[in-house]
Amino acid sequence: MELPVVASLVLVVAAVWNLVVWPQFWRRVTKDPRARDDAGRPTRFYTVHAVLVGVSVVLALLVGVVGVLALV
Repeated sequence: MELPVVASLVLVVAAVWNLVVWPQFWRRVTKDPRARDDAGRPTRFYTVHAVLVGVSVVLALLVGVVGVLALV
């Protein structure tokens, strides 16, 4: 795979950024009172954010892999 070094670095930086930001966001979501109902079950708020964070972290990992492979 051939990408300019700058583009590869942008991908790696974007991946690192997302891997730092999304877990922090997830911690806030789990502590939010809207995340669980009165019985302690996950709400739609929790589920939607779980999917959002999960997809974002997977995409960050893939972007990071592409960026690293382009640098090698």
